[in-house]
Amino acid sequence: MCENRYCYKYPHPAVTADCILIGKENGRLHVLLIQRGGEPFKGHWAFPGGFVEIDESCEDGAVRELEEETGLTGISVEQFHTYSTPGRDPRERIITVSYCALVDGLPAVKGCDDAAAAKWFPLEDVPHPLAFDHDDMLRDALRFLNLA
Repeated sequence: MCENRYCYKYPHPAVTADCILIGKENGRLHVLLIQRGGEPFKGHWAFPGGFVEIDESCEDGAVRELEEETGLTGISVEQFHTYSTPGRDPRERIITVSYCALVDGLPAVKGCDDAAAAKWFPLEDVPHPLAFDHDDMLRDALRFLNLA
């Protein structure tokens, strides 16, 4: 008998959702990053995102995490890629569904929830390496948005 609410014979991954937002100001492209307030990668910069709740879609999870970590609301995002390489997250087997959006200007943001800070970075000043595989995500998002 299984004591947990969910009990499966086979291991299964957790699911996260991440948002890559690109804004433009004075002819320069910027990307929105949050500084991680907890482990893993505490203090590193990353995209807003987190675990998808059991009762929400990946897109709803991405938008919720964006609001929780940056204060941004009303952003329409588009799914562009799923990242599933084993070991991409040191905590456990995690698959992330990534979303992106182009936004007008650079809306005000603040680090909230488990984000120590939130900030727009000019693309040429992104602090590398980003947490997890977010450097790959940024490259892929720029290609997807025809900005690379």
